[in-house]
Amino acid sequence: MKLNESSSAQLKATIRKSIGKYIVEEESFVTDIHIQVNSQNGVCRLFDDDDCELGHTTLIEWVAYEGDDFDEMVEEELTTILHEMKDAGEFDKLQILKPYSFVQIDDEKETIADLLLMDDDTLIVTDELLKGLDEELNDFLKDLLSR
Repeated sequence: MKLNESSSAQLKATIRKSIGKYIVEEESFVTDIHIQVNSQNGVCRLFDDDDCELGHTTLIEWVAYEGDDFDEMVEEELTTILHEMKDAGEFDKLQILKPYSFVQIDDEKETIADLLLMDDDTLIVTDELLKGLDEELNDFLKDLLSR
């Protein structure tokens, strides 16, 4: 279930407010921002490494969601929103020592998915990135061996 624009804006505002404390003059040593979504009540909570709540919001679409793929749907929505925020430069002013990441966690605070890694030198390999890689490698090898 795709979030409507209002819910997407609400979630972005909650993320902005939650990480706002990291726009300070000295670097913070946070390694992860944890995002937990409760499938029962649609509450999305953000936590720091010490399990201190940074912020929360309730999204109506997630309250009413009845599918078996709740975690996957939430992962896709959160990943999209976080990448949009990153591309807009919204994480550039954070004084968090890199690398750090945004991760989706379950009710037991176990990692479900890595949503976004903030690092200048590292890239998370995703299915989208790997599409067509086999074909490209085969073409490269064929070209290399034909010389």
